[in-house]
Amino acid sequence: MSASRLGLVCSGVASLVAAMVAALPAQAGTCPASTTCPTTVNFTVNAPNGLTINVPDGPVNIGSGAPGGQISGQLGSVQVSDQRAALSATWVASVIAATGGFKTGGGTAPETIPNTDVLYWSGAATATTGGGTFVPGQANAAAAQSLDVSRTAFSKTTGSGVNSATWNPTIVVNVPAGAVAGTYTGTVDHSVA
Repeated sequence: MSASRLGLVCSGVASLVAAMVAALPAQAGTCPASTTCPTTVNFTVNAPNGLTINVPDGPVNIGSGAPGGQISGQLGSVQVSDQRAALSATWVASVIAATGGFKTGGGTAPETIPNTDVLYWSGAATATTGGGTFVPGQANAAAAQSLDVSRTAFSKTTGSGVNSATWNPTIVVNVPAGAVAGTYTGTVDHSVA
């Protein structure tokens, strides 16, 4: 057998041996009797769904009232679901009314109720899961806030791991004395971070 062929055969055998060694499972260290012989174990906990907020499908009708009066009704369940499984699983849900206010007809000034006249209060949670401190943005009607700027709707200020909170906020409309009759439509926007 020529030297070049012998070299090729030896090279092939070395490659085969290396592949067989690589395919063998990792072996634990050798430990003497009466001692602990450790093997490191790894696993992964997944958090696929992140932080989300779920709001009622619209349109939601909260009732009716006369000019100069007040209209009040519940929006329906709002839920924050925190599936991040974080060490510090805190979050803040915010709420604001869309720019332009609530309108009827052609949306002229007498056909618009401004967001300063539309108030929000979260009330206490109707349900929670997980540990930590859940805090309503507005605990009761006396704490209601106008939706012309972003407000805290609900928050979680302490705790870790997977959690959720559900609340059923109340919308209060102070109907201007000069408002015209009609069905007014606007948008209440929630977000969470």
